Amino acid sequence: MQLIEVNKARYNRHVKIVFAACAIGLAIGSLSLSQLLIALFPDESGRHFHWNLLGVVVTAITVVWFLNKFRQHEFMREVTYVWELKQALNKIHRKMRALETAASGGNINALVAMQYSYAGSRLLWQLDDNTLTLDELAIKQAELDRLAEKFNVTLKANDYDESMLKPF
Repeated sequence: MQLIEVNKARYNRHVKIVFAACAIGLAIGSLSLSQLLIALFPDESGRHFHWNLLGVVVTAITVVWFLNKFRQHEFMREVTYVWELKQALNKIHRKMRALETAASGGNINALVAMQYSYAGSRLLWQLDDNTLTLDELAIKQAELDRLAEKFNVTLKANDYDESMLKPF
């Protein structure tokens, strides 16, 4: 997955709309379906937990289905990209200790994966205005740059491929 520039204003506007639509859809859908099920199949004891739960579950599945169906739509481009980037970074993060150990020994794949992780994290944190952790990231990036210089390697985030993580 290549790192690309994301229009921050468009991303923020679209993610808010998608989030609001999901929340509203989930609330209206689950309440409507639950009330319909309760009206069709009333319980003499007055307990309708199972119908309420079914309404929430069915509506949640429906919302996920709609998100998946429209994930390639132009409106969802930035939202989908950021979601996929977060998944890719999470895969790297789960193996970060092994990557750090291998990188200190000069493993090029580990160095590239870490470069991608840092560059992707920087992109995400700037999109979310999470500037508090950028200083910590700058320190880690400087350490990685020193390792790259030590092993005479030029690191490019876009050289990363998920298959590089398999040995770790």
